[in-house]
Amino acid sequence: MAPQGRFTVGSHVWVADADVAWIDGLVEEVKGDELIIQCTNGNKVTANVSTVYPKDAEAKRCGVEDMTRLAYLNEPGVLQNLKSRFGMNEIYTYTGNILIAVNPFQRLPHLYNNHMMGIYKGAEFGELSPHPFAIADRAYRLMINYGKSQSILVSGESGAGKTESTKSLMQYLAFMGGKAQTGERSVQQQVLESNPVLEAFGNAKTVRNNNSSRFGKFVEIQFDQNGKISGAAIRTYLLERSRVCQISNPERNYHCFYMLCAAPAEDRERYKLGDAASFHYLNQSSCIKLDAMDDASEYITTRTAMGIVGISSDEQDAIFRVVAAILHLGNVEFSEGSEADSSVPKDDKSRFHLSTAAELFMCDEKALEESLCKRVMVTRGDIIVKNLDSRAAALSRDALARIVYSRLFDWLVNKINTSIGQDPNSKLLIGVLDIYGFESFKTNRCLTAFEQFCINLTNEKLQQHFNQHVFKMEQEEYTKEQIDWSYIQFVDNQEILDLIEKKPGGIIALLDETCMLRNSTHETFAEKLYQKFKDNPHFSRPKFSRSDFTVHHYAGHVTYQTDLFLAKNIDYAVNEHQDLLHASRCSFVSSLFPPSEESTKSTKFTSIGSSFKQQLQALLETLSTTEPHYIRCIKPNNALKPGIFENSNILQQLRCGGVLEAIRISCLGYPTRRRFDEFVDRFGVLLPEVLGESYDEVTATKMLLEKVNLTGYQIGKTKVFLRAGQMAELDALRTEVLGHSACKIQRKVRSYLARKKFIQQRISATQLQAFCRGQIARHYYEDLRRKAASLTIQTYYRMYFARKNYRNICSASTTVQSGLRGMAARKELRFRKQTKAAVTIQSYCRSYLARSRYMSLKKAAITTQCAWRGRMARKELRKLKMAAKETGALQAAKNKLEKQVEELTWRLQLEKRMRTDMEEAKSQENRKLKQQLLELQSQSNETKDLLKKEQETAKEALAKAAVVPEVHVDATLVDELTAENVKLKALVSSLETKIDETEQRFEEMKKAREEWLKKATDAELKINELTETMLSFQEKLTNMEAENQLLRQQALLRSHVRTIPENSTPKSSLTNGSPRGEEQKTPHGTPPAPKEYGSFAHARASFYERQHESVDALINCVSENIGFNEGKPVAAITIYKCLVHWKIFETEKTSVFDRLIQIFGSALQKHDSNEDLAYWLSNSSTLLIMLQKSLKAAGSSGTSPQKRQPAQSSFLGMVFRSSSITVDMDLVRQIEAKYPAFLFKQQLTAFVEGLYGMIRDNVKKDLSSLLSHAIQVPRTVKASMVRGRSFGSSSLPRGRSFSNQASYWQAIVDNLTELLKILQENCVPTIFIRKIFTQIFSFINAQLFNSLLVRHECCSFSNGEYVKQGLAQLEVWCGELKPEYAGSALDELRHIRQAVGFLVIFKKFRISYDDIVNDLCPGLTVQQLYKICTQYWDDKYNTESVSEEVVLEEMRTLMTNESSQETLDNTFLLDDEISMPISLEEISDSMDVKEFQNVEPPSELVAMPAFQFLKS
Repeated sequence: MAPQGRFTVGSHVWVADADVAWIDGLVEEVKGDELIIQCTNGNKVTANVSTVYPKDAEAKRCGVEDMTRLAYLNEPGVLQNLKSRFGMNEIYTYTGNILIAVNPFQRLPHLYNNHMMGIYKGAEFGELSPHPFAIADRAYRLMINYGKSQSILVSGESGAGKTESTKSLMQYLAFMGGKAQTGERSVQQQVLESNPVLEAFGNAKTVRNNNSSRFGKFVEIQFDQNGKISGAAIRTYLLERSRVCQISNPERNYHCFYMLCAAPAEDRERYKLGDAASFHYLNQSSCIKLDAMDDASEYITTRTAMGIVGISSDEQDAIFRVVAAILHLGNVEFSEGSEADSSVPKDDKSRFHLSTAAELFMCDEKALEESLCKRVMVTRGDIIVKNLDSRAAALSRDALARIVYSRLFDWLVNKINTSIGQDPNSKLLIGVLDIYGFESFKTNRCLTAFEQFCINLTNEKLQQHFNQHVFKMEQEEYTKEQIDWSYIQFVDNQEILDLIEKKPGGIIALLDETCMLRNSTHETFAEKLYQKFKDNPHFSRPKFSRSDFTVHHYAGHVTYQTDLFLAKNIDYAVNEHQDLLHASRCSFVSSLFPPSEESTKSTKFTSIGSSFKQQLQALLETLSTTEPHYIRCIKPNNALKPGIFENSNILQQLRCGGVLEAIRISCLGYPTRRRFDEFVDRFGVLLPEVLGESYDEVTATKMLLEKVNLTGYQIGKTKVFLRAGQMAELDALRTEVLGHSACKIQRKVRSYLARKKFIQQRISATQLQAFCRGQIARHYYEDLRRKAASLTIQTYYRMYFARKNYRNICSASTTVQSGLRGMAARKELRFRKQTKAAVTIQSYCRSYLARSRYMSLKKAAITTQCAWRGRMARKELRKLKMAAKETGALQAAKNKLEKQVEELTWRLQLEKRMRTDMEEAKSQENRKLKQQLLELQSQSNETKDLLKKEQETAKEALAKAAVVPEVHVDATLVDELTAENVKLKALVSSLETKIDETEQRFEEMKKAREEWLKKATDAELKINELTETMLSFQEKLTNMEAENQLLRQQALLRSHVRTIPENSTPKSSLTNGSPRGEEQKTPHGTPPAPKEYGSFAHARASFYERQHESVDALINCVSENIGFNEGKPVAAITIYKCLVHWKIFETEKTSVFDRLIQIFGSALQKHDSNEDLAYWLSNSSTLLIMLQKSLKAAGSSGTSPQKRQPAQSSFLGMVFRSSSITVDMDLVRQIEAKYPAFLFKQQLTAFVEGLYGMIRDNVKKDLSSLLSHAIQVPRTVKASMVRGRSFGSSSLPRGRSFSNQASYWQAIVDNLTELLKILQENCVPTIFIRKIFTQIFSFINAQLFNSLLVRHECCSFSNGEYVKQGLAQLEVWCGELKPEYAGSALDELRHIRQAVGFLVIFKKFRISYDDIVNDLCPGLTVQQLYKICTQYWDDKYNTESVSEEVVLEEMRTLMTNESSQETLDNTFLLDDEISMPISLEEISDSMDVKEFQNVEPPSELVAMPAFQFLKS
């Protein structure tokens, strides 16, 4: 502990607490060596200065990734840092090169995927966040670079996550080593598949874990010279053999015993097994079944895993026979025999189990009984058989069970290693050690004390190895910084190891000596220990105990009960057991016990403790030949639930794991290390004159340390090294200076606030007085106004009342007069409307009836004609079918059918037109009738409304008759109106009846029309059938003509060729150099005969040669870069023109496509040159566009079948035939292509995707190194920024650009500009340019954003400004591009832009969660936001991050809910898209084929006569 002077009033400290181990507080008062501390939980405690640790008040909320960077490297500081990171879901932390892994008890798949492994591949250690991948990568790099084997030691108590850490290590090593295959599975997969087998036979339930490994496992991953995995081996150490026979409550024996007892019924019957509780080796504990484990299903899983690792079914049966035999052997009990000191099986039950065990071992039952109850002793020339008493027989039984199980476990390990395969020539390996950790219980149990003693011995030895490694790392750090460390003394735990294992005189040696003496007890052993080690400082005797002893281990004091030490240490190797099982009829059991050379003694004493020590020594010798790396696994709580952090439990594990011991070693030297800029930034207030730019950081650091009169520190090359306690002294001085400054600030602020308050009060009093006087004056003035207003209101009210009465009287008289005049006018109007409506209705009804009769007659006539003509056509069709059987009548039938089809087609079209006209007329008539009906209905409604209004008017008039008595109503007129209303009602009812009749007739006509339509459809189907029949006749005729032509050719060839003189040449008419012999080719383009003779054959051969020469000329021309014309690739258009002209697309078989594919394939080999790749991408994509627009499947569309000619399928035949044709049509047109053409199109599509991907990947490769530098502010700039903030005069203004450090971003822009130039020069289609830049920007977004998440130092304010300015350069570059090139590329940067925008916002603690999600970062997930918020630190203005209570708690709740719902996609890293995001249709639609018309062909081809068609 440091002296008292380092603590002052207001100091932040840690004080011990019974509940949470350590609690923070503030020092309120200092009384000598006593401190009065106000704790954060509200309690006030008094503590001695020697028991208090200083606390770093400026520690980051999310902790530090490497705890060697803590300001105070002490026990509470380490605990608080782990707790802070655990609360942020950061489960990994470094302590130097040691990784501490806290088990989260939940799945975090985003931390272990292939993308994360790619990020850690090749990264410097400590550059990225702590991770097992970083440890594995460092080990792999050291192995490759220095050629030395490595080892990774994974330790921790049961349930701490050792197995999962081991799996992740092997996963990364397999990723780096190339996943070498053995059979069908990789080495890593086979090692993982062996886990269920080893867990079944080597794991058991303990007090702290339901699946605790009771052996140590060292997995050797072997590598060849190239760093590829070449083999693997599993080495097991220190199997807990005594557990087979003895277990304590509530633990269990090995899992395999319970699995076998829960096996299917046929297996249990075969092995004669019952319930697990009926066996002595299993029922010593009350725990038989586990809630979280189904033994029956685990049995099936284990059998399956055994099959996977290469254990045959016969071997599996033999293995479980041995396991069952051990269970039966444990149920054999012994009683006293007839002779003295003899023993026999106790009862029939014991004899049954003995017999069953012998049957399963396949040995003699009598011999097995004698081997358990008797001993054979060999003396000089004599053999003595000695009886064993019941106790000795039980020990012999347990010894047999232990050795059988041990041999079985060793056989399983050897079998697994054989299945995996080892590389005997490998000289490099990486070993992963998974071994149980230090055990210390509050109440130690007698039954497991010996095993606990052995386990703690193992950890004591490993701790010594660990301490040496930590001290070595400290030395390397000091040497690297060139500081003096020669006086630092290293104290290890060798004295404790000597106490336990020294020969002679160690605890194990005394135990072996006691075991060999007859009639020795555990009390005898304890007395020897007390006498031997009474003066040893690491050994003590507990009070009130006669046989216990305590060893002072590095992790604490552990008391062991010696009651069963002697029994568990004795392991007799009985020769009778060896001979008995070697003679077993079961080959498997016999192989477990090979013949032994030592047979002089019947019984050989073996010490389990000594064997344990020898295996441990072998393990350490293996580790000493490797470079070690350490992973310490921590179990945060015993409830095995996420989110719970038990301080006391974790502190104990840190002690047991040696982490606190490593801290102790660090504290012996210089535990506090700070970079110069960090040191000056924190303690510059102690000497303000060093904060100017006149001093460099080293000089400023030395001046500060001299100012405070510190001694014992060291100045390194990049850091200042402080002794333990010196950081607290500096902080105390800093706190004092800041306290004085705070007092001055408070005094000035209080004075300012008091004067400001007085001035405000004086101004307020004056304003209050003025307001009161004004209020009184306003009240007086208001009373005067009210009086004047009341007189005015009365005057206007009387005037208004008089005017209102007068107007009412005038209005009543005017209303009566207007009502009478209006009634007379409306009557006249109504009469005229009704007369006109009646005339209109009559005219429309008569017109409709006449038209309906005419249309009915017309339709009936047409229907009758169609039926009759159809009947006659069917008769004619039957006659044609009869006549079609004769070949000579086919042509006539064909012509006749064609005429009939044309006639029927014409008639059908005529009928359709008539039907259409009729429907249109009918629809028009219906519309007119509906319109008339609506008009009538509206008129009827108007009439009814008028009647109602007149009745109301009449009533009003009658009511007012009393007021105006001089008005009289004409009764005659009223009667006339009533009669007229009656007539109108009758007329409306008759109209409604006619409308109903019209609708009924309309429905009938609609049904008739549907029937006519159905008949017309049937007629159309019949016409189609006739058409198909005609086509089949036509095809038969064509085939017969082809057969006749083939027969004529064969007859011509069979006629003697000698009729043609040898010196004569066949007559031919040449057009463009093509013979007229095409008519003699077969319909499929095959040669007409197998042999050709004379000059005719010579002419044909020369023609073939000319065609091949043309193809060769084309291939040789387009193989070179022939450039572009009119912005289009000349090679692609030339190829397309030639293929179309030669009709290659229509051939069944050709080699031209293969030769073209070879050209594009050679371009893929030049994958490093973007210029060549862009040229071929332009040509291949242009050719693909033309093929997409022109090729179509045969028969998909085209001309009518009558005009289709027989297709030529030979390529040379197509060239031969087409050489006389001049192409004079569009460049790209529809072509009925064959299978080779479509195959060529598919291959071309694949080449386009490959060329596109190569260009994109080349650019990504060039940008990757630049992006790794562009994500983080260079250290020189960062240091100047921090100094600028602290030094005041040199502070950088906001918005100042890092122009001198922007070379990386400028290089990125230059690379993009160069790529754009290459693509434009090679006329690559704009859709490819747009997609390439979109994917490149997506890659930039993913790389920068992922680096921001995995690198804690990147989430800072200054780094956000630096990256934001770089992104602004990219934005400017995109703005200068044309829209067809840029597209939506800038939108791909949304993640990094939103994240950087969040980093550079001031006063983040005022931002709510809704503001972040909806406004600032809408594109980021909750996991990504949480990661950024927890990692953020302001290195420029030292402001706070977001609010913990408001924002982080809400994010944590959302993530917990998503985790409980088992969301699959919960990774926070972005993936990079590697596919080509363009479809063939998009490529085809991106260009217009008319753009290819004016491209000039290459001059070297145009000069050749065979390529004159290219000019057209």
